[in-house]
Parts: sequence; structure tokens; C-alpha cells
Amino acid sequence: MLLAGDIGGTKTLLALYETGPDGLIELREKTYQSTGYASLEVIAREFLGDGPLPEAACFGVAGPVLDGCCRTTNLPWRISERTMAETLGIGRVKLLNDLQAMALGLLTLGPENWVELNPEAVPAQGTLAVLAPGTGLGEAILYWDGSMHQPLATEGGHADFAPNDAIEDGLLAYLRQKLGGHVSYERILSGAGIVDLYGYLGSTGIPPEAPEVAALLARAEDPASEISRAALEEGDPLSRETLRRFALIFGAEAGNLVLKCLARGGVLIGGGIPPKILPLLRDGAFLQGFRAKGRFEGFMRSLSVRVALDARTALRGAAEFMARDLR
Repeated sequence: MLLAGDIGGTKTLLALYETGPDGLIELREKTYQSTGYASLEVIAREFLGDGPLPEAACFGVAGPVLDGCCRTTNLPWRISERTMAETLGIGRVKLLNDLQAMALGLLTLGPENWVELNPEAVPAQGTLAVLAPGTGLGEAILYWDGSMHQPLATEGGHADFAPNDAIEDGLLAYLRQKLGGHVSYERILSGAGIVDLYGYLGSTGIPPEAPEVAALLARAEDPASEISRAALEEGDPLSRETLRRFALIFGAEAGNLVLKCLARGGVLIGGGIPPKILPLLRDGAFLQGFRAKGRFEGFMRSLSVRVALDARTALRGAAEFMARDLR
């Protein structure tokens, strides 16, 4: 048996898998609210209970993994491979960056789990850029070594946000003042970023904020979801402009990652936000931002950009990584 986990700033998913001749078989799975627990060890012990211990475990964690340890970016946790192995009594424990795990999991999806954003895409084999906006913005690279894809972790979501027009110049100044300093792409391309983007655009008055939407947001537990709902279901002008601008900036950053790793194979998009706002990602703003790369615009036009409809890929990717390691 293998224990696999997807450790996010909001939710932690754990699952037990059994390895068989036809691949991995999921035995059971459970979701936990991450902020309700003091550590990953506490969650894992609760999940395993008094049952038999797995042979190995692999966790995709939201943060940089250095020397087998991770201080999670959006949780006050320090996770260690050695501590987890000793505490749980499991012989082999591996930590991966959550986007490394997700990238591997994305490779297991069938064609029915993808939506292509670029109608001009020309299929090509090669390195893939992986982005996933959710609680934060994760980025990874699936490097093509000539025979298979190898997952490489990055912390590219924390790179400096680069404005591309006067509106985004204003957004940078607005966020710099609000945050007191550094503004990364994650500060915009995330759930909290959608809320801040809405706040900035509303402050400009173009378009103005609707009083009824303002009232809903004031009492909403998840304002980003409420903005998305107002945009997609009610056609609220400010909410729609917020998601249109989100898509434009998201496309620009996806293009940045493509150029930095020369991702001839294109882009894979995961995370919780994209499937929920898919109609607005397909509306043209994403591709506008993605293609606006000057002398490389023609190259960008040829690349596949696919959105994954399955949100559980990081869990499967962690299990697949450990299964590979044990073979």
C-alpha cells in the first residue's frame, strides 16, 4: 500500500492506494480542512487510524521542498520526511512540491478531461509549462528528456508582477500600497487576488460597483466565488471585468513561463479556479495576454493551452511518483 497526499493551504487530501499489475488502485480517500490541524502528522495519524501501515508515502506540499523539508507557504507548518517517517512508522516518505505532483498527475488524464483554449494549436512533443491558480499560484515544468516528462519544481508564482498597460500600472501601485512592498503574480492569480483585483477595478469606477453585489460580498464567506458567480450567472459588469482582467494577466504569465523553459509542448492548466471560470478563459482575453510576446507572437500562436477539468491530479501524481520509485 501507498499513502498519498495533496497538501494545500485550504484543504488536505489523503488517499491509500494499492499497487497492482494494472497500476494503482485507490482504496479510500478523505479530505480535511488544513487550517483545522496543527500539523500534517496529526492528519495522517487520524487518517491511518489503527489499520495496517503503508509501505511508503508521498505528499505534494504547497511550498518549496529543500533537503527533505518544507515550510508551507500558506500554512504555519514545517513538514519533514524524516519526522513523518518516524512519527507514522512508515519506512519511506517523500515530499514533492505540490505542482510537481500535480504535473505528474496531469499526465495521467484522458482526452475527456481537457478543454483546449487555443483553436490554432499545433500538437507537438516537448517540454510543458504547468500553472495552477487556487489558494496560491503554483508553477512547474514538465521537462521532456527525449523519452518521458520529468517534473521540475519552481516557485515562479512568487516572481515580480509585470504590468502590461496603464490599468495594470495602477493595479501594481494599488497592491504595492496595500501589501506594503513586493507584488508577485500570486497576489493576483489566486482566490485572494480576484478579490483584490475586484477592489482595485471598483476603485477606478470603470465599471462602477453594483450596490447589491457589494452587499453580497460584505457577508460572503468566499468573496472570490461570489465574484465569479456574479460574473457568470448575473453578468455583473465589474465582476465580469475582474475575471476578464484576471484571464488577461493569467495568459501573460503563462506565456512568460513558456518562454523561460521553451515549452514546445504547450501549457497545462490545473488548480481549482480555471474550471470554474472556463467560459471567461475561452472568451479571448487569456489568449490575448498569452500571445502578446512581441517577436515570439507567431510561436505562441501555435502552442496548445489545455485546462484540466479534474481537480484531483496532485493526489494521483504523488501516488504515481512513489509507485515509480518502488518499481
